[in-house]
Parts: sequence; structure tokens; C-alpha cells
Amino acid sequence: MTDELRRARTEAVRACDRILSGPRPETMRERLTRLAAHPDLDDLPDFYGTGPVPELEDRVAGLLGTEAAVVFPTGTMAQQVALRYGAELTGRDRVALHPLGHQEVHERRAYAELSGLRAIHPTVEPRNPVAVEIGALDEPVGTVVFELPLRDAGFVLPTWAELRDACAVARAAGARVHFDGARLWESAPHLGQPLDRIAALADSVYVSFHKTLGGLSGAALAGSADLAGYARAWRHRFGGQIYQQWPAVLAAMTGLDQELPRVPEYVAHARTVAAGLAGLPGARVFPEPPHTHQFQLWLPYPAKALDAAALELAREEKVWFAGGWRDAAVPGFAMTEISVLAPALEWSAADVLGVGERLLSRVRA
Repeated sequence: MTDELRRARTEAVRACDRILSGPRPETMRERLTRLAAHPDLDDLPDFYGTGPVPELEDRVAGLLGTEAAVVFPTGTMAQQVALRYGAELTGRDRVALHPLGHQEVHERRAYAELSGLRAIHPTVEPRNPVAVEIGALDEPVGTVVFELPLRDAGFVLPTWAELRDACAVARAAGARVHFDGARLWESAPHLGQPLDRIAALADSVYVSFHKTLGGLSGAALAGSADLAGYARAWRHRFGGQIYQQWPAVLAAMTGLDQELPRVPEYVAHARTVAAGLAGLPGARVFPEPPHTHQFQLWLPYPAKALDAAALELAREEKVWFAGGWRDAAVPGFAMTEISVLAPALEWSAADVLGVGERLLSRVRA
């Protein structure tokens, strides 16, 4: 997407009265205005990890039931530290990853380029590996990674039993278990377990502050006190020892206070939205029903035509459907990711279907 198109779309969405997918975009001034309402804003700022930073770390550790947590400027950095720690602790330089996992697709294989680690793929199926696949690995690995949910497969989650059994097999083989939990917050409803019980299956857990929680940036790596000490040392070596990060920290705290309690509502309503979308001619929703508040929508039209129709609908009716369409590997289909957040809660399945039909009436293939 060009910068010009992105700006046009953002301006159109901001002017809409109703939004189906995603948050309402905010200006920098609007973000600062919301941040100004935080009760801790009159405290002194952090200085290389002091002040509000350890408060956020304690908050995350408490939610996940871990001994400690360490704030990182990015999830990519946090994950490299987790995998490096596993390699040094076990003496094994191989990690078990999914080929659709974030480390492979969105982090430029930093684990290999920065730390010299090698990947093994337990499965190529569009889901996390199961116990039998981990048990069948023909090389010892230092860490087995589970991405919860597996975003590029469609925000797909295992069942609780599948996850529990796979983690047990990994540990029995002498490997550490790492959860890429950038979206762990919304995984709890499908798994049917609280966050701390989910995290207890792993040796390390990464969580994001800017995705579902709507923060400015940042992440945390949670686990043992030994991991936390190692993480702080390598965070510094990787250039993540930030002079001041109080805006991102306070925004993360706001997300934990205001958005995290609403996540189960978003996940539940995603089923209503998906049911409406599934009624569109030729539409496919995956997974059906959704495992989280995000899922894939496939339609039998070119991506460029769908993006143009969505922008036209927004400008003419002040209603935002969904954008960011990509032509799919399946010929004749395009796919986008639907994110059900607060603006979508007012939509019924009939609303979704009706607006979707008006979108398709504008498609000029």
C-alpha cells in the first residue's frame, strides 16, 4: 500500500460513523490527550528502566504468574533473547519453529542472523505443532516455539489438551518451551484457561502492548528470575536500554486497565461478525468460528477492487468495512484480516451482511 493510499484510507475511516474492522485511527494529539488522563502522569519519568517501568514489569508478571518480566522496546528483540537463552542453557543451537511463525515471516530470521541459531520445522500444516510431531523431531532442539495464535495461518489456536501435551513432550526431550504470545491476551477464551495457567506451560512468554491492548509500542518477556537477569543484559547489548519510555509504559498500563477486561467480549462478538460475513456470496471465513477476535475473510474478487470499494463505501456512507486486501494464492480470491474491537460491538450479524452486500455492489472487477 502506498503512503498516499494509506493516508486516504485513514482519513476516510476517521470520518466514518461506524467501523466494522479495526480501531478508529487517532491523531498524535488525540493519543497524547488520552495519555494525559493517566493518574501517574504527575510522577517523575523513568531513567534507564526506573519509575513506571518496573511497575509495568510487575503487573505483567502478576498476570502471567511468572517470577519476573522484562520490558522490551520491541517483540522482535524480546524473542531473540528468549531463543538465545534457550540455546545457551541447553547447549543446542536448533529451535523448532513454524514456517508461518513470526520469527520466520516478520522478523527477517533474526534468530539466525544475530545469534547463529538454526530452525527446524516440526510441521508445515497451518497450525501449531502437536505432540507427535515434536516427538518425531530427528534433531535435539533448545527451544520449541508456539505462536498463540498462529497469525499467518488465520489466528489459529490449538485446543488446551493439544497445547498441554505438546509442551510436555518438548520438555521431556530436554527443550525449553517459548510462547510467542503477542496475542496471548485474546487466546484465553478459546483455550478455556486463565492467563497464568496458560503461561505455566512455558519457560518463557512474550506479550505485546501495542496490538490488542492498543498501546504505543513495546513488549515484555516473562519467565524465571534467571531469565529476567539474562534478558536485561542482552536487552542492553541489543540496544534496547531506552533512556525514557514512560509514554509507551503508561499507554501499556492503560491498555491493561481498559482493553484487557474487554477482550473476552471482543472474542465472543467475533462469532457474530463472522456469521454475518459468511452469508456474503462466495465468502469464506477462517477459522469458522473464529478462535480469537481476529480471523481471515476471503472474497472472490481482486484485492485492488475490494480496497477501492471499501474506500468508496466509507466516503459515501460513512461506514468502514475492512481494508488491507491481498490477492491470495487461491486464484480469483483476495483475503483480509478482520479485527473485532470496540467499534464493532454495535454490529449485528444482519448489519454485517447488509453492509457487506453494499460493499460488493461497488466492486468493479
